[in-house]
Amino acid sequence: MSERIGFIGLGVMGKPMAANLLKGGFSVTVHNRSQAAVQELVQQGASAAATPAEVAASSDVVITMLPDTPDVEQVYFGESGLLSSLREGMLFVDMTTASPGIARKIYDAVQKLGADSLDAPVSGGDVGAREGTLSIMVGGSAQAFERAMPVFNAIGKNIVRIGEAGAGQVAKACNQVVVALTIEAVGEALTLAAKSGVDPAKVRDALLGGFAQSRILDLHGKRALEHRYDPGFRVKLHRKDLAIALETARSAGVSLPGTALVGEMMNALIAQGMGDEDHSALIRYLAQSAQTEI
Repeated sequence: MSERIGFIGLGVMGKPMAANLLKGGFSVTVHNRSQAAVQELVQQGASAAATPAEVAASSDVVITMLPDTPDVEQVYFGESGLLSSLREGMLFVDMTTASPGIARKIYDAVQKLGADSLDAPVSGGDVGAREGTLSIMVGGSAQAFERAMPVFNAIGKNIVRIGEAGAGQVAKACNQVVVALTIEAVGEALTLAAKSGVDPAKVRDALLGGFAQSRILDLHGKRALEHRYDPGFRVKLHRKDLAIALETARSAGVSLPGTALVGEMMNALIAQGMGDEDHSALIRYLAQSAQTEI
């Protein structure tokens, strides 16, 4: 018999992930601040809960997919939070991109009460969430990882246990660094082409056939050429992720100069009112800084 799943956080990523669990035959109880997403999933067969505590009370495995670390803190430790209805043997899976510190805090708290937890942030964007092809980076015990695999298989394809509690969040921070710096590099390249009087579309076509080829050059390069910056993954959320990476780096005594620079570029985009645009808008920012258009 399948374990009962609770799912909290039904945003751009969470709603299709919960829908894929329903399609996979799981019994799913959902909770979200906005009720429209809840009602949509109820129509697909989910049950609704009024609080995180109610989700925990009716679930064996609880997944959280929230905007940021403070939201995770509130859902787990706040009034009517998940831990207030924790039962021995439960498994909590936080798929938020959050700090490694909160992952370890949750792990320590639930272990003391006879339960277990995993930090399992994802990569693949809204497309991967809809298609069930997310990459999932997992921190926690091997035993909890094996227990969660049927759930992960319903929402992802590339599923890797990185290490102990917090390791999944460190891996996601690394992922977001690579993505941010690659978008910036694509922006520099296409801006250089345009400012030099060379067709950036043809430059992109040429680069896609060589060593500079990347998924970001392919997808986000095309977005920039089409001037299409609807999210996707919002600038303000990626800036939040880079802040996590930089804080993790400070704790580890590591310098991330490129990450800090791109973070400041994203700060500028947010200050200009573009925080809700796709993070590929960084390419447009670089072109505008050079007084050109891609």
